[in-house]
Amino acid sequence: MEYRTLGSSDLKVSALCLGTMTFGEQNSETDAHAQLDYAVSRGVNFIDTAEMYPVPPRAETVHRTEQYLGSWLKRQAREKLIVATKIAGPARGFAWIRNGPRINRAQINAALDGSLRRLQTDYVDLYQIHWPDRYVPMFGATSYDASREHETTSIAEQLEALAERVKAGKIRHIGLSNETPWGVMEFLRCAEQSGLARIVSIQNAYHLLNRTFESGLAEVCHHANVGLLAYSPLAFGLLSGKYLDDPAAPGRITLFPGFGQRYHKPNVPAAAGEYARIAREAGLTPAIMALAFARTRRFTSSVILGATTLAQLKENLDSTEITLSAEVLAQIDEVHRRFPNPAP
Repeated sequence: MEYRTLGSSDLKVSALCLGTMTFGEQNSETDAHAQLDYAVSRGVNFIDTAEMYPVPPRAETVHRTEQYLGSWLKRQAREKLIVATKIAGPARGFAWIRNGPRINRAQINAALDGSLRRLQTDYVDLYQIHWPDRYVPMFGATSYDASREHETTSIAEQLEALAERVKAGKIRHIGLSNETPWGVMEFLRCAEQSGLARIVSIQNAYHLLNRTFESGLAEVCHHANVGLLAYSPLAFGLLSGKYLDDPAAPGRITLFPGFGQRYHKPNVPAAAGEYARIAREAGLTPAIMALAFARTRRFTSSVILGATTLAQLKENLDSTEITLSAEVLAQIDEVHRRFPNPAP
C-alpha cells in the first residue's frame, strides 16, 4: 500500500481509504468489523465516516455507522489509524439531525461531541464539513442560481469554531466536502487573515463519469496544497460493470432508486459501457480500472472506496497493484471527449 501526505497536514494516509456509509444499512455490525479488519490487514490506515451515515439517510438509522466503527475502534491501536468524520450541513430536510443541521459554533460543538462519543475516541484526525452551510449547486445540480442564496453562518465563524476544537486537541486537521473553488479559496483566505487552522483536504466526487474536479478545483488545490479525497470512484457501482451485465443487480442504484439521481442521466450507460470495454480489452475488471484511474491522478491524496461484501473489497484493494498503460489512458480520454462528465 502506498502512503501519501494529505495536503499540508502531517497525516500519512493510505492511497485507498475505507468508506463506511453502507455500515448500518446494507452491512451489519459484524460485516462492518470484518471489512475493517480486512482493510487494515491490506495496509489501509485511513477510514472515513460521517454523523449522517448510513445512506440513504433516515431518522431510524442515523449515527449507526459511527457506532459500528466505534465498537471496532475501541479495540484497535488508535494512534496507528487515521479516522475522518463529517458534520452534516443544512437544507436537505434532515430535521432529525440536531433539529435541522447548520454549521455554526453551537452545532459544530454538538456534532463533534456526538461523533467522538459514538466513535469511542478522544479525537478525530480529520473533521470535515459534509456540504456547505451556504447554498451551492450539488448532488447532481450543476448551475449556480443566485436567487437561491439564503442566510448562512459566515465562513470566518465556522473556522473560528473549528479552530477552538483543534486547539483543544479534539480535531487534528479540518477539511471540506462537496465544495466549490470559491468555497475553498474563501476558507483559505479567512484562515490566513485570522491565523486560524487551514483546510488540508476536500472530499468531492471524482470518477470516470465525473471529472469536473479537473478544472477549477484542481488548479486551486494544487496551488493551495489541498488534497483530494475522491469519493464515489465507482459511481454507485456503475463503473464496476455489474449493471451492464444485469440491470437488476443488487446495489444502491437498484435498492434505493431515488437516491442516485445524478446517475440517471443521458450518456451514462453508453459511457459506462465504453469504459467497461476498455478495461476488459486490457485484461482488467472495470472496477479495478476505474479505481486505478482515480488513484493515479496527480491531485488525488486518497480514493474512498466502499463495498458491501469482502469479495468486492478484495477486488477494490487489488487495484493498488495496477498502473494503467499510456494506451489505456489515451482510450479513456477519447471516451471522455465523446461523453464529457455525463454524471456530474
